[in-house]
Amino acid sequence: MYSESDLQAAVSAGAISHEATEAFRAHAAGMRAAPVADEEHFRLITGFNDIFVTIAAVLLLVAAAGIGHSIGPGIPGALVAGAAWMLAEFFTRKRRMALPSIVLLLAFVGGVAASPIHFLAETNADIGEQAGALIGSGIGLLAAAAAWIHWRRFMVPITVAAGAGALAVTVIALVISGLMGANANADPEPYLLPLVFASGVAIFGFAMRWDMSDTARETRRSDVAFWLHLLAAPMIAHPLFNWLGINDGENIGAAAALGVLAIYVLMGLVALAVDRRALLVSALAYVLVALTGLFREFGMVELNVAVTGLVIGSALLALSAFWSPIRSAVVKQVPEAVRSKLPGGVALAA
Repeated sequence: MYSESDLQAAVSAGAISHEATEAFRAHAAGMRAAPVADEEHFRLITGFNDIFVTIAAVLLLVAAAGIGHSIGPGIPGALVAGAAWMLAEFFTRKRRMALPSIVLLLAFVGGVAASPIHFLAETNADIGEQAGALIGSGIGLLAAAAAWIHWRRFMVPITVAAGAGALAVTVIALVISGLMGANANADPEPYLLPLVFASGVAIFGFAMRWDMSDTARETRRSDVAFWLHLLAAPMIAHPLFNWLGINDGENIGAAAALGVLAIYVLMGLVALAVDRRALLVSALAYVLVALTGLFREFGMVELNVAVTGLVIGSALLALSAFWSPIRSAVVKQVPEAVRSKLPGGVALAA
């Protein structure tokens, strides 16, 4: 199986003409009866060798962490980050293997962030809550810098999402530190969810900027946008449903359940418009909990889980089967100035 980035690389190398590439895309889209943009391609594995290499790399990284732990505080993260970088020089930069590249990127950024955390934990450093928040912001900034350096070298699409997530942690920690500095007795917990939600919305906007730069979804930019959407979705969904009181399935009321369904429908419309399914997937657990509670309210005690699975599963399968015509109907209702910036928006409105 060949990804869009492989096709672009082949065109750049002169192995295949641009016209032949476009003809191939049109043929593949016609066989699937869906526009290319609606396919939401992203590269994860190209064969079992990806899984084989990933398993071997994880074993090596775990071994590096174990050796580092025997040396001293902060060393495990540094060794993991160093090993991940060296492995990426071959498996990412030369072999362009998708799944190992994702794992090695996460290991590198995670190792960089884990090193100071492990050092502080092992040395039993006595720090206050405000100082802890400041240190957390510094670690987030360090992780973001690591992601940026990795991106400049290897250009793995998930790297931008990792950096955005690290920057979000930095901003949230700085705001909480500022609140605690203004009031030493302030409880940061009430501010945490609004900050996460605001960060999620900002990352969603950043993802749309990448999406709008490649509406045909033919380049690496589309893959970058995919991972950013995947990061933003739970950051938006979790605070919204938490505010509705969806903490456990036993105490949910009918009003809260209907609120969850209304928000999920709204998310579905946004997902259709931008042609990204991440919002629907991230909110799915909350909808399952809400519907289970709703059916319980109506007396379906024994079959509430089964009925919930039947309703949600059938709805999502139907949405998947008719994604293109449903999306076309939704996109046609979007203002023309916005529609032209959506993936496949112009073609769907024609």
